[in-house]
Order: sequence, then C-alpha cells, then structure tokens
Amino acid sequence: MNRKLAGLFIASLFHRPFASLLSLLAIALGVALGLAVQLIHGAALDEFGRSARELAGEADLQVVGSREGFDESLYWVLAQRKEVSEASPVIEVEARLPGRDRSLRIYGVDVFRVVHVQAALVPQIDEGGDRLATLDRDTVFLTAAARAMMDGREAFEVQSGVNVHTLRIAGAVPGAMAGQAYGVMDIAAVQQTFDHLGRLSRIDLRLAPGVRREEARVTLLDLMPPGVEIRTPEASSGEIMALSRAYRVNLTMLAAIALLTGGFLIFSTQWLSVVRRRREFAVLRALGMARADLLRGVLIEGGLTGLVGGLLGLVLGHGVTVLAFELIGGDLGAGYFTDIRPELVISPAVNAAYLALGILAGVAGAWLPARDAARAQPAVALKAGSAEGVVQQIGRGRSPAVLGCLMLAALVCQLPPIAWTPVGGYLAIALVLCAAVLVLPGCTRFAVRLLDFGRGVLWRLARGRLSAIPGQAVVAGAGVVTSVALAVSMAVMVSSFRVSVDDWLSKVLPADLYLRASASSSTGYLDASALAWISGLPGVSSLTPLRAQTLRLIDGRPPVTLIARDVEGGVALPLVSVAAPEKGGAADGEALPSVWISETLVDLLGLAPGMRLDLPLGGSRVGFRVAGVWRDYARQNGAVIIERSIYLELTRDDRVNDVAIELTDPGLADEISVALRSRFGADRIEIARRDEIRALSLAIFDRTFLITYLMEAVAILIGLFGVAATFAALATARRGEFALLRHLGVRRREIARLIAFEGGLTAFAGVMVGMLAGGAVAWILIEVVNRQSFHWSMDVHVPTLGLALFGLSMVLLAACVAPLAAANAMRQSAVQAVKEDW
Repeated sequence: MNRKLAGLFIASLFHRPFASLLSLLAIALGVALGLAVQLIHGAALDEFGRSARELAGEADLQVVGSREGFDESLYWVLAQRKEVSEASPVIEVEARLPGRDRSLRIYGVDVFRVVHVQAALVPQIDEGGDRLATLDRDTVFLTAAARAMMDGREAFEVQSGVNVHTLRIAGAVPGAMAGQAYGVMDIAAVQQTFDHLGRLSRIDLRLAPGVRREEARVTLLDLMPPGVEIRTPEASSGEIMALSRAYRVNLTMLAAIALLTGGFLIFSTQWLSVVRRRREFAVLRALGMARADLLRGVLIEGGLTGLVGGLLGLVLGHGVTVLAFELIGGDLGAGYFTDIRPELVISPAVNAAYLALGILAGVAGAWLPARDAARAQPAVALKAGSAEGVVQQIGRGRSPAVLGCLMLAALVCQLPPIAWTPVGGYLAIALVLCAAVLVLPGCTRFAVRLLDFGRGVLWRLARGRLSAIPGQAVVAGAGVVTSVALAVSMAVMVSSFRVSVDDWLSKVLPADLYLRASASSSTGYLDASALAWISGLPGVSSLTPLRAQTLRLIDGRPPVTLIARDVEGGVALPLVSVAAPEKGGAADGEALPSVWISETLVDLLGLAPGMRLDLPLGGSRVGFRVAGVWRDYARQNGAVIIERSIYLELTRDDRVNDVAIELTDPGLADEISVALRSRFGADRIEIARRDEIRALSLAIFDRTFLITYLMEAVAILIGLFGVAATFAALATARRGEFALLRHLGVRRREIARLIAFEGGLTAFAGVMVGMLAGGAVAWILIEVVNRQSFHWSMDVHVPTLGLALFGLSMVLLAACVAPLAAANAMRQSAVQAVKEDW
C-alpha cells in the first residue's frame, strides 16, 4: 500500500475524534498499569537483589535459619571444613525503636572475620573515636540512611523485651548502598543486648579455591541441623520474588483486562466506522483498490490507535512509577518492599514489549471489521440500506462458539498453576468474556421480549429495531459487557473477601483487650514474670499468650510462621476442615501431638487433615498430626499453630509477642490499659480493643483494594463512553431513517426519545449479560485465581442491592448519553439526508 492510500485511512481517525480518543485512552490505561507494575516490581527486586549481594559480599554460600536463629556451635564445625576458606557469623535483629512506628535492622558481626567476606558490613569509626569502639556493647555503626532516621542525634534507644537500651552512634558503614538503612554492631554485643546468647542468624561462607559451589552445598547439607538450610546468596531474591509474585501477577492481569476492554472498544468503533464508510470503500474498490489493500488500511487504523495509545501508556506508566517511588518507595501496596527505595530504570525491552501489546490490542480489535470490509461486494455496498445488512450480520446467533468457549473455560479452570501463576484461571476469564459478547444477540432478543410492556409508538419502534437488528446491540454493547463484567466481578470478589475477613476477625479476636510488645519480627517481647503480673491485675479474667516464630519448611520460599498459643483443641480457630478422630493411636503406638495448619500449607506441602507433619523445634524434628486446617488472611507464606504448652516443653522459650486479655467487665478496659502503660511504659507496648483492631484491619483492607475500586469506576466510564461513541456513529449512519421519520411527522425530540429507548434497551441487554459474565468471572477469581495465587478460601457474598443500583444506573445513564451523542446527526436537514441516502 502506498503512502497516499495509507494517509487516507489514517485521516479517517480524525473524522471520529471522540471514538478514537476513547479507544486510545483504554489502550493507554492498560499499558500504563501493566508497565508501572512491571517497573516498580522489577526495580524493587533489582534493588533488593543488589542489597542482598552487597550484604553477602564475597560469600559463595549462606547458612540460614529461622528468625530466632540456630546454635552458634555450627559455626565452629563449618569453619574447620576443608571446603571452607572463610566463615563469617552474622546475627540479624529488627530492633524496635520505642515511640516510633518502625524498627531498625541491626547486623551483629565478628569484626575480625567480616572483613574477609562482607566488606560492606565493615564498620568505620568516626574521626577521633576510640579504636576499640567496634567491640563496645553500647556502640552502633549506621549507614547514611539509618543515621538520617535519627535526626542528628548521637544516641538512640532500642527495645529488648520491655527493657530499653541506649546505643551510641560511633561511626558509619561506608560500604552500604545509598538508601539502605541498617546498623552494624559487634556480634557479642547484639547477642547480649537482645537476649540471643549462643544464637546465629546466618553464616556466610567463602569456599576454598577450586571447590565448586554446588558440590560444596551438597556436601555441607548433611551437617545442617533441622530447620537450617544452606543456599546461594541469590536465593533470598528468589524468596521475596515468590512471595510478591501473586500480587504482581494479579495487578498485571487487571492491566490485561483493561487492554482487552480497549480491544473491544476498538472493535466497536472500527466496525461502526466500516459501516459508515461502506459506500466510500465500495467506490475505492470500484476504482481498483485490491481487497488486501483495504484490509491492510483498516488494520492500519486499529494499529495506529494501539500505537498512539501504547506510547501514551508508556509515558503514563513511567510517570506513575516515579510518583510511586516518591510516595511509597518500592512497595507494591502489600508490604513486600517497605524499606526499599529503588530508582527508575528505563528498559528498552520492557517498553517495546508493552508498546507491542498496545499495537496488538489495536490490530486484534480491528481484524473482524477489516475482514468484513474487504469481503463486501462493491455493487451491493453502493445500494441504500446495505449498512443495515452489515450490522444485521453481526447479530447472527453463534451458539456453538458460545458453548465451546464456556466448555473450554471450565476445562482450563482445572489446570494447576504454572510457575505459581494461575494461567488457567486467566484464560478462563478471557473465554467467559468472549462468550458473553457472542451471546449478546440472543440475550438482546430475550431482553426485548422481556420488556414488552410499552404500547407507545416510539417504544415499539425501538424494540422492533433491536429485535430485527440485534447486531446493533453487539456493536454498542461489547464495551458495556466487558466493563460491566469487570466491575461486577471486582465488586463480588472484594465484597466476598471483605465479608470473609470481617467474619475471620470476629473469630480470631474474641478477647476484650490485646497487648503487644512488638511485631513478631521485632525485639520486643513479654516474659513469664510480665504475664504473671498482668494476670494478677484486678478485673483480668484470663490471658491467652501468643508466641510467633518462623520455620523453614519449603525450599525457595520464605519461612513459615509458627504460632504457639492455647487453641482449646482447635475450637478457638476459624477451621475450614478437621481430621477424623484417631482410632487406636498412631501407627507406632504413640499418639502424635496436634497441629493446625493454614490453607496455604495445604497447597504448598500437599497436606490434609490426619496427615503427619514434621517440624524443626528445639534442635530436632518433631512429628505432629494435622488436626485441622484453618483460614488465615494475615500470613501469605503459611502458618502453623501448636499448643503453647507443647512449644514450651520442646523449646523452653517462654517469651510472648501478644497477649489476649479477657476482662470480668469490658468497661474496665481503660483502667487496665492505664495500669499496663504505667507498668511497662507507654512507648514500649501497644494496647488495643477488639473493635479498634477490627476497624483498623478493615481500613487497611479498603486501602489495599483501592486500585480495584478505581478500576471499577474506570470500567463504568468506559462502558458509558462506548455507548455514546457507538450511538453517535450509528446515528450518522441512520440519517436517512431519521429524515424519513421527520417527513412522517415525528419531531426531533421524539427521535431523541427513540434513541434514548434504544440506548436503554441496548444497555439493559449489555448489563444483563455483563452481570452474568461478571458473576462467572467472580467465581473464577475466588475459586481459581485467588486459591492458586494466595491459597485463601473465602465465602461468596454478592452485594445484591449495590449491583442492582449499579445496573439500573448504567441503563439510565446510557439512555441519557445515547441521544446526546446522536444530537449532531438529528440536526441535519431531513430533505438533504434523504437525498444523500438515495
């Protein structure tokens, strides 16, 4: 195709600016959202990986355990191995900063060993400081970012248990990367200050010359005690990537759905453009234009829309990424990279990929209109009324295709996740949306028969046209169906999740008052003497202490949370399934203690109630019987609950992170809170009522799902704009029909009412199909995508009233928008319109 012919097709985009702009913005939104997620997550992962490599230094292998660490005797065993050239012990703690909302990560190192393995952790004493300050128990060396947190102070307080220790800043950690906030202390000082005597978090190993890393890892693996693993330094990035993958993939799929909606809008606008320009194409064909050139021309229009939308999406995506880095750093909104402050890195390959997706969406949307335009016979297309025949062809029933899409969707829902990604679920969603568009003609006829209650002439004309030409509803309603389906599925999924979380909170928060020394990862805790004092307070009925630990059970994934608390045989847990009572004890004659696992571990470890689970506790592997599976929305990486009495017997660890306090009278909560703050210090503990925790949790939930609410609003606007663009184009193609009605005595405002009726009927059919498709998509999101991504179950809850109001609003708004969009076509002289038509 030569440039002049290509320019002819490109110029047509400017003749319908509203429809072209709408399609362009839909493509831009999908590209921008997907690109922003990719850039934010990629930059955060890259920064995290660089940080991990920096902290690992020249280490070839790392020995890592749970958060509480492992016995330091393992260091002496590994340091004497012939495969090991250098071994550097490390203990890592999240030191709680009293009176602040955050903690400080502190690494305890052997200053005589760290220089040979981890140069980035070598402390540097301030000028004029004591040369032995690195061995002082009360000194700490901070990175530039960590020092900025202290607001110029030379000393600050850290919490261990409910006690406070003052640390003096003695120098810097010059090897740290910009933006990394942490401190370095002598390893013995950290063990003493934070009550970790004899424990290590990690051992970094440099191998002897000539020793291959994988061979050494396999050899040394036999020396690892239960719960301790040996891995490469790069594995830490893989763990955080596995944890954040589900959140990132689901955000990316939202972007893909936005792109799909954009593709349907391009389909609608391109098809209407082809209908309106049918005579123009017939003339070009009569003058010698080949079918292939006409096909390429219409595809160029769609591809150009996708290209411009993709370019705009790239700009928006980079802008959103920069804004996200400024406001929330590298966090994706779910707490995976809270302390990461990455920088934007422009990747030509990523930009090219997303630009190609935008172009692909434009070309795909224009394919069917382009094919039908090329197939049209010039002699037929030049006749009056031929455009109606084209629209009528779209309304032909396609029952086999609909059944095929639905059957295939049901089949792919059974597929297991691929690389931890619910590919089958997302394919099923795409198939359901395609089936919804294909079934629209039949549903339009059903809707017309269903609404047979009007006897007015205009109402009967509107019903008669849609009944005779349901293809008009397909063109106008494709965007409505996809946008309504997206809005409905998100509403049902979020409502179900919110109601399930609310019910879950009611089950896991039975006490009147909750006391926390610190988050489970920080250094604050309560000991046995503190618990005894609390239980002796007047008005305290009972206490339920909770100890949170971590265990390494799954290779390549973050540690699993171990919770030790009294669960009353599982009665106090939100159970979803329980094991059948044992008959005759265990197979070896000794009954195993009970353990309750979260749903995540059912999927990741292939467990079920009644099966055996070995846990590394107290330096050995202890067998447990899975007594039940419980619902847990707080820990995506999985959780295990055991009775606290068994935990104390196995570990002798009597520390507690949280305490649930039952009161004899709930009205004593304020009085008890004052006594607790007076005893332990207001800045060292957190106290909250049950309703306060519930309200805060639901507020966090709503903030987390804010993006889905925004997507629903965008979907509604896209659907309404799609109706407006469609009826504006259809009104232009029907100028002759309107002129004839004018000659028969129908006034302009009555034609506007006719178009309003058609718009309302079209929207009703689209909303009806969109609601059904949205319900199916919501089921796939809840039962397939959510289960395979986050391993959570939830109870389905349909916000019936809200969806009914939403559907009614869409129909009424469409009825108002349609005549406004068609107003320009109705202004033309009736005589002139008839002359043009004939």
